[in-house]
Amino acid sequence: MKIGGVRAEPFSDNRRRALAHAGAQATASTAPKDSAGFLGLAAAELTPAVSQALAILLGEIDDLRGEVARLKARLAEAEGLADRDALTPLLNRRALLRELNRVRTFAQRYGAPASLVYFDLDGFKAVNDRFGHAAGDAALQAVAQRLVAQVRESDVVARMGGDEFAVILVQADEATAYAKAQSLARSVEGAPVQFGDWSAPLHLSFGVAPVAYDAEPEAIVAAADAAMFAQKRARAGR
Repeated sequence: MKIGGVRAEPFSDNRRRALAHAGAQATASTAPKDSAGFLGLAAAELTPAVSQALAILLGEIDDLRGEVARLKARLAEAEGLADRDALTPLLNRRALLRELNRVRTFAQRYGAPASLVYFDLDGFKAVNDRFGHAAGDAALQAVAQRLVAQVRESDVVARMGGDEFAVILVQADEATAYAKAQSLARSVEGAPVQFGDWSAPLHLSFGVAPVAYDAEPEAIVAAADAAMFAQKRARAGR
């Protein structure tokens, strides 16, 4: 019998003698085959009392395995919740940094380009101030849904906090990512957000940074964030 994929070693001679001392020898029909296999003994070497105890022990081992599996499932669920934004169905900043590091490692190993796009929802504070936080939440959820709908399964969309979002575009150099960012912004701005009797268009500023394999994830985020603010300032100047 194997436990966790490893066959249990037979008991030593001392342990055999200790088992024999526990009672009279049993017949082969009284000892569970699994118990004998577990000990590496012939069935006839087990006493009825030891056989019963081993059957209970094996049952407890199975129970423990089940409990470990349940604990692992709950841990995985908790880790998944820790990676998710509370308002939208997106990943949060913590998870995005982890994914960015993974994509960076892939880019270094295979020479595959990737880029990060950083978005900011223009005028979001005015939405909250004028229509309330429920309307603001609806706007953020609408942005999240539109971004997810316009990217590939291999791309990563996250809410960075407040009214800021980020998208990792794999297999996309900086020029390709910039064109995709423009397309994403248009898809968000193309239809106003509806919330009760309130309706308003949304506008996004964005910045793009390449996922350089020799740059830390935080530095890549900072570069895309800085590019986004440069665009926002340019718009304000116009």
